[in-house]
Amino acid sequence: MGEADLSRETLAVWGGEGVQAPSGATQVPIVYSAAYGYPDVETWLDVALERTPGHIYSRSSNPTVAAFEEKIRVLEGADAATAFATGMAAVSCSLFSLLEPGDRVVSIKDTYGGTSRLFLEYVPRNGVDVDLCETSDHEQLEAEIGKGCAVVYLETPTNPTLKVLDIERLAKAGHAAGAVVIVDNTFATPIDQRPLELGADLVVHSATKYLGGHADVLGGAVCGSGELVDRIRHYREITGGSLDPMAAFLLIRGMKTLGLRVRQQNQSALRIARWLEEQPAVGAVYYPGLESHPHHEVARRQMRGYGGMLSFTLTGGFEAVKRVLPRLRLAHRAANLGSVETIAGPPATTSHVECTAEEREALGIPEGLIRYSVGIEDTADLIADLRQALENA
Repeated sequence: MGEADLSRETLAVWGGEGVQAPSGATQVPIVYSAAYGYPDVETWLDVALERTPGHIYSRSSNPTVAAFEEKIRVLEGADAATAFATGMAAVSCSLFSLLEPGDRVVSIKDTYGGTSRLFLEYVPRNGVDVDLCETSDHEQLEAEIGKGCAVVYLETPTNPTLKVLDIERLAKAGHAAGAVVIVDNTFATPIDQRPLELGADLVVHSATKYLGGHADVLGGAVCGSGELVDRIRHYREITGGSLDPMAAFLLIRGMKTLGLRVRQQNQSALRIARWLEEQPAVGAVYYPGLESHPHHEVARRQMRGYGGMLSFTLTGGFEAVKRVLPRLRLAHRAANLGSVETIAGPPATTSHVECTAEEREALGIPEGLIRYSVGIEDTADLIADLRQALENA
């Protein structure tokens, strides 16, 4: 059976693990070696020049890291993949390896705070023009893309207000302009959404989140065509944002349950979002699975499930947030998401901690918003926990 014959859930378990490990081990071994030796110069040179498979130095490649890269490659249906120490290393290396002075990037206002900071501060320092469009305005995005750009950078669903972009539509616009189209697929995961199948050129992940799934490892990944991934990989080799072998092992282990976790999180998030819509203390609920969500039809068309992330605002604003969050018993108050445990927090301390209150307001992020990453706990228990927190606050 080939990759095309297997479900995404099965690929999450078996992808990248077809090579027999030393001593017959059934699990990918952790290879801790800075360098790899060869018996003669000719063999060594063949590997160094990539004429034959192998490893030279672990900043460039490592057997355990390579197994993780292969697993995310097959899950995204990509030609190639490369791994990074963090999600932001994946994002920044992708941008800086593809952009040159005088280039232009078109993106959206709703990107993750670290990505937003790249676009607002660091990318322009390199002589690159950045245009951030209203996320929900596809016509504006198409118009700006049509003016010419080197990169179109999208994130869908967005962090933290769960807006959904039409990947196929915007990828067509990007390609018509000769741009490379990059999609951050962290929230959806390849279980729920495969941007490459919708026309994207590159997919980026913060593997720290759903891929690892246990809040105990940092990592990032980029998937796409061999030519583009090679450019990014070589930039990563020189700038040094390489993934550690132990981190790669933890990501591989976490990804084996990705299908199960996402299935439970999808189901719980939809039930919780519908319950929250009925609560008088809640002003608005942001979840693409809700029929009331303005982008529900786009999400229904391009996603298999709507994800485990939702957010909601409280009618009492940020003061209400400060009262409700400490009362949650089944949620970590932490700057993370995608874990087996539920995690909750405001953008001011999570997704957009890098931004000022004024910048968050300009980006359309309410201060009274709670980002809620649904874990794998029993759904009824999570709803009961939210109920008591809202009532007691």
